[in-house]
Amino acid sequence: MYIAENSDTRPQHNLAFEEYLCLRALRDGEGVFMLWRNEPSIIVGRFQNTLEEIDSDFVREHGIHVVRRNSGGGAVYHDLGNVNYSFISLDDGERGNEKFGDFAAFTEPVITALASMGVRAEMSGRNDLAACGKKISGGAQFRRSDPASGRSVTMHHGTLLFDADLDVLSRALRPPKEKFESKAVKSVRGRVGNIISLLPSPIAVEEFMASLSGSVRTRLGLVPLAIDEAGRAEVGKLQSEKYSSWEWNYGSSPRFTERKRARFPWGSIEAFLVVDGGKITDCSFRGDFFSPDGDAGISKMRSRLLGRSYSGHDMADALSGLDAGSVFAGSNADDLLMLLSPGSQA
Repeated sequence: MYIAENSDTRPQHNLAFEEYLCLRALRDGEGVFMLWRNEPSIIVGRFQNTLEEIDSDFVREHGIHVVRRNSGGGAVYHDLGNVNYSFISLDDGERGNEKFGDFAAFTEPVITALASMGVRAEMSGRNDLAACGKKISGGAQFRRSDPASGRSVTMHHGTLLFDADLDVLSRALRPPKEKFESKAVKSVRGRVGNIISLLPSPIAVEEFMASLSGSVRTRLGLVPLAIDEAGRAEVGKLQSEKYSSWEWNYGSSPRFTERKRARFPWGSIEAFLVVDGGKITDCSFRGDFFSPDGDAGISKMRSRLLGRSYSGHDMADALSGLDAGSVFAGSNADDLLMLLSPGSQA
């Protein structure tokens, strides 16, 4: 089994690197362990509705990355005080299905490493680690198979809250007051704590990572993994085409309906948007507004929105050149953009 060195802190790169290691393991039959950190980011579970999990305004104002991962589970907040680990392990024939979902098998080396630093951690619930009654880690898994080689791998990754900004964590992951109706999995937010407060004496995050890496490396007999130019190019392609794309991070959310409400000097209005595959497939408007063009005006508005990506840029483009006052008397395009943009609450 190998250990991959990674000092990059861009979440788009790191999730691309992780996927590359899975693909490489399928091709070459080699397991890998990796430690990594991200700049402030929200990492969304594969089956979640991104917009339901984040406070869009807060995320935008603070420049927080939002990236979807391959594994299921709930959304998590990362910053440079959060250490992430990944195990990519080849499945063993008939035992492959047993390995997926066996979180304890992957967390045991981490628990042992924490114990060597004076932190007693244990499994809590389905996929968490807790210490002194507080959640310090959450894990998730993903399985991938290659029919050509007959191999399959289980990728297990987890967070380790070392010295994360818990105030930002609670704000960034707090959804807006207007609720969504969705089949997506909702994150369960529990009580969390930082590992640094549990250590016998404080250390820097870099020292913590070195100690963790050394412990796991020794316990599992890991050797360094070399990445050639072709491998780096493969990571770069995944980073740009998948993990940096709106289509993956937002557009692949499950179908959902959002209700947006606002009150303006010209009246109150509710907008109901049905979003599927990241695009608006239906919409309707209710309220005590006046519409000079009646149903024709509403239909004109609706035709501009249908088929559009549910993003701020596409909303602005859809409303460009619209005579808003002919649809809702007294309104303007800025009012409608404030109402319709993802995450906004007028």
